[in-house]
Amino acid sequence: MNIFFSLIFILCTVLLLYNNPENFLVAILDGASRAASISVSLIATYAVWMGLMKLWEDSGVTRGVSKILKPAARRLLKTDDEAALSAVCMNLSVNVLGISGAATPYGVHAAQLLNKTENSEYASAMFFVLNATSLQLLPSSLVAVRVAIGSVNPTDIILPTFLATLFSTFFAVLLTMLVYKRKKTRKPSNQRPEFTQKSIKTRGACTQ
Repeated sequence: MNIFFSLIFILCTVLLLYNNPENFLVAILDGASRAASISVSLIATYAVWMGLMKLWEDSGVTRGVSKILKPAARRLLKTDDEAALSAVCMNLSVNVLGISGAATPYGVHAAQLLNKTENSEYASAMFFVLNATSLQLLPSSLVAVRVAIGSVNPTDIILPTFLATLFSTFFAVLLTMLVYKRKKTRKPSNQRPEFTQKSIKTRGACTQ
């Protein structure tokens, strides 16, 4: 991936130098300035939300949210592992607020725990789908980026983002269930019959 982005940067640099060399340095400095401004805004946003998450965790709010999400997570992931479900619910509750960076540690821990469950393949796949589609009630990171670049109304994406992620999450979960249900019911055509010691003795008795 790093090689891919490096090639894109080199290609863009060559094209800019060829077409408009006098603005090359101006464009680089302006891009660096914008990147620094957006980074500072995101740091401030994450600092606020991480502080709130710590307060919620100490006051028991996150445990309450996890308890609310646990029944749905248990049905979706088809596992009763309490430690894995707690980590999954923490990850989902932070993702719902649009703080993907803060959700990453919970997600890594949840993935490790799900790999140890009995239904690990399905649970891991469903957890990946839930993170990839990521239902967003409040897209905090995107709002912060829009604030940093001077958007007139940075919060006008909240409703469209919620509807889009709700639609994508619903259909992704449905497709995952259908795929694994079909995979579970499908029988391999080249499976050879197993011969037990009892069947071999029976067959030998019949041939005598």
